[in-house]
Amino acid sequence: MKISVFGASGRTGKPLVEQALAAGHEVTAFVRDPAKLGLSHARLQLVKGDIGDAAAVEAAIRGQDAVLITLGPTKGGRKDIMEAGAKAILPAMQKLGVRRLVTLTGAGVAQPGDAPKAFDRVMGVLLRTFAKEVLEDSKRHVELVRQSGLDWTVVRVPVLSDGPRTGKYRVGMVGTDSGARIARADVADFMLKAVSDPSYIGKSPVVSY
Repeated sequence: MKISVFGASGRTGKPLVEQALAAGHEVTAFVRDPAKLGLSHARLQLVKGDIGDAAAVEAAIRGQDAVLITLGPTKGGRKDIMEAGAKAILPAMQKLGVRRLVTLTGAGVAQPGDAPKAFDRVMGVLLRTFAKEVLEDSKRHVELVRQSGLDWTVVRVPVLSDGPRTGKYRVGMVGTDSGARIARADVADFMLKAVSDPSYIGKSPVVSY
């Protein structure tokens, strides 16, 4: 499969690229700084650009089978990166006829089918108090994805860690078969599985331990 990864040099994007290459996929990595990704492979193509560069975004999407988004806030970075990513990537996918999308966001973005328990409600209060801008940006991203008409999957995650890939995690909804943590490497593992599994189209599962 030919896949494009936006946010490829990030802490989830890099293991996603590595796992995709190991699985035999052809990967196009969209990065602002190729040196930050630090990978070289015969099946890896780098597209350097900013998310606001429409020509670069289209170049990264053209000819792909699927797009995976792992964009997220960074220290000193723009505060609307998730919304800006959706506004740049989704129209390009529509224009170029690339339909399959798997994108990443936090479990704090409520979706139909959630059944939050006391712990989940407490976490929601904390997010709205201490990470309101990130949460609102993520909500706008997801809403744009849901309205896109594409074959989308929104992968939601709780607190992320840098542990190893285990391949053992739960896939559920908030409050229903969901936990408080997951390693980025296992998030990447699920995103790769989801991209070729049509049963996840139009779904917003939570992946956790």
